[in-house]
Amino acid sequence: MKWEKKGLVYTPPKDGSWRDNSALTPTAFLLDENTIRVYTSFRDTQGIGRIGFIDVDANNPLKIIKVSQKPVLDIGKDGMFDDNGVILGDLIRVCNKIYMYYVGFQLVKKSKFLAYSGLAISNDNGETFKRYKNTPIMDREDEALYIRAIHSAIYEDNKFKFWYATGSGWEDINGIDFPQYDINYIESEDGIHFKENGIKCIKNNKNNLEYRIGRPRAYKRNDLYIMNFTYGTTDGRYIAGQATSSDGINWNRDDSELGIELSKEGWDSIHLSYPSIIVAKNKTYMFYNGNNMGQDGFGYAELVGE
Repeated sequence: MKWEKKGLVYTPPKDGSWRDNSALTPTAFLLDENTIRVYTSFRDTQGIGRIGFIDVDANNPLKIIKVSQKPVLDIGKDGMFDDNGVILGDLIRVCNKIYMYYVGFQLVKKSKFLAYSGLAISNDNGETFKRYKNTPIMDREDEALYIRAIHSAIYEDNKFKFWYATGSGWEDINGIDFPQYDINYIESEDGIHFKENGIKCIKNNKNNLEYRIGRPRAYKRNDLYIMNFTYGTTDGRYIAGQATSSDGINWNRDDSELGIELSKEGWDSIHLSYPSIIVAKNKTYMFYNGNNMGQDGFGYAELVGE
C-alpha cells in the first residue's frame, strides 16, 4: 500500500479547556456521504480525556466543518472504571443506533492505572451518547489483568468480531512504568456479552525491542483482513505497523506493507500512531496521530497505490 500525506487536520488549542492538551486516537466514522466525523479523545491540561468530534468535508478532509463544543462522552462517575479519562475504541452502526466502544481509565494505589472497555450508545446519529452501563462490558480477566481494551469492531457472519489490547504487566524504562500489552481477538453474538477469553493474535517482537503493541484497527479490503496497530519500544519509538489475515485470527505481520513513514520534519516526524482507515467519495483515507500521542494533533493521508 502507498499513502500520500495530505497534511495536519487539527491542532489542539492549548487554551485551558477540556480540549486543551491533545486529540488522541482519531477514529473516522462516515456520518453521511459528505461528512466524515472524526471522534477523538480531547485531553485537558491534566491529560484527562473526554470524547468529542471534528467533522470534516469528505471531499477535502482538511476542511473542518464543525468541532464539538462539549463532550459526547464525559468521564465516568467517581470510583468507576472510567473516572480518570476515556479514549476511543471503535464505532459501529447497529440498526438505527451507533455503538461506541471506548476505553476507560482509573487510577489505583498499587498500579499505574487500569483500563477496561465500556459501551455507550447513540440514538441521534452520533450527536450524543449514553452509557449502556456504568461498569465495563469487558472487564479484567486472567488473560488481561490491567488492560483489556477494545479497539476494533466488525459485524459479519451474524456475529460481532473484536480485536482488543490485553495487558498484564509493566515495563520499567528509566525508573518509569510503561504498560505492556499485545493483541487478542474475541467474538460476541450481541456486541455486549462475551462467553470466554479471546485468542492471541499478535505478540510483541522482542527482536525489535517492543514491549507494547496495541490499538488494533482491523478492516476488510478485497476479502482480506488488514490490521493497523501501534507499537512502542524500549528505545523510544512509537510507530504504526500492519498485518494481514484471511480469517481475522491468524495474522502475517509485515510493517513494510503499511506504506507510510515518519516525515523528515514537522508534526509527524517523531511519532506516527493510531491509524484509522475510512472509505468516502470512492477514496480511502487514513487519519492518524503524529508526535507526542496527539499533542501535535492529527492529520490524514490518501491511498494512492497498492
